[in-house]
Amino acid sequence: MPTSSPVQVAIAGEALIDLIGRADGNYEPCLGGALYNLGRALARQGVGTQYLNPLSRDRWGRELAAQLAADGVQLALPTPVGEVTSLAVVNLTEHGHPDYAFYREGVADRTVSAAGLNAACAAHGGALQLVCTGALALDARDAAIYLPWLQAQRAAGRCVVVDANVRPSVMPDLPAYRAQVQAALAEAHIIKASDEDLDHLQVPGTGTLERARHLLAANPRARLMALTLGGEGAWLLQQGEGAAQWFAKEAQPLAVVDTVGAGDSFLAGLLAYLLRAHAQQDGSAPADMADFIAALPAAVYPQALRHALASASLCVQERGCVPPGWQAAQDWAGQHPAVDQLP
Repeated sequence: MPTSSPVQVAIAGEALIDLIGRADGNYEPCLGGALYNLGRALARQGVGTQYLNPLSRDRWGRELAAQLAADGVQLALPTPVGEVTSLAVVNLTEHGHPDYAFYREGVADRTVSAAGLNAACAAHGGALQLVCTGALALDARDAAIYLPWLQAQRAAGRCVVVDANVRPSVMPDLPAYRAQVQAALAEAHIIKASDEDLDHLQVPGTGTLERARHLLAANPRARLMALTLGGEGAWLLQQGEGAAQWFAKEAQPLAVVDTVGAGDSFLAGLLAYLLRAHAQQDGSAPADMADFIAALPAAVYPQALRHALASASLCVQERGCVPPGWQAAQDWAGQHPAVDQLP
C-alpha cells in the first residue's frame, strides 16, 4: 500500500526484530519496534511518512528496510550502517499480552543525533506536520538525542506526538527513565499512554480516568491525550479542567491472536484521521496542526477515536504487527458499531 504523498509525519525511534515465543518452544522472527510499527501503520493508512533512524546492513536490517519500502515509508537515511539490528525476545502471557526482553547495545537504530534528526525534518519544510517518538527512544541514556530534537521541532511549529509506551523492565535506572519520559511528555501536543503506562509512571489518583486526567494536567502544553485500556477500550481527553472526553470500546469480544502492535496501530489510526480532517479544512480553520486539533468540532473526536479503535482491533486479529489500511479500518468501524459509554 505504498503512498507517494509528501512527507507529513516524521518518526524517530527503535526498529527491531521481535522474536516471538511459540507454543512449541521455538521463536518466530517478526519485524517490529513501536516507532517502526507506527511508521508502517501510518503509511498503510495513506499518510506520507518518513522513518528517521538508520537501519543495519545485516539481514534483519535489510528486511526492515524492505518492509518499510513495501508499505510506502521513506527512509531519511537509505544507506545502511554497520551496527547490528536490535532484538526483542517476546513471550506472550496467557492473555496474549507481550512480555519483552531487549538487546540494544551498539545497535543501528541508536546511531543517530539530534542534529541529524533536525536536518532530516528541515528538508520537508512546511509539508511536515507531525513528529513522533516514544517507547525505547525515551531511554534516559538517549536523552541527548531525542529531547533536544523534540524541543527544536516544537519551536519550529510542528505538532509533537509522544507515545509513553513505558518499558521499565529493560531500563537500568528507573528514576532517570521516568524523568526522561516525563520530560518528553512535557514537549508533546498529543500524548498517548496506556493504563499500564500510568502504573509504571506512578501517576497518582483513585481511578484510571482520574489518573489520566492528572497526567494530562501535569503537561499543560499538551492539547489532547489518548488513553488505551487494552480490551476495555480507549479514551480521548482534551486539555483543561472540565474539558470534553470521549470513550469507545468494541461491542463484541474479538478473536485476539496477539496484541503486538495494537497500540501503534491505534495511534496511527488516530493521527491518520486527524491529518485527513486537517487536509479537508476550509480557509477559516487554523493552518497549524496543533492549533487545528485544539479547534476541531467536538463531533470529529469520537469519529477519530472510533477509527483508531478499529485500526487496533484489526491488528490484534493478526499474528505480529499487521496494521490495516485506511479503508479496512473504516469498513470495520462501520460494520461493528462501538460502545461509547461505560457500563
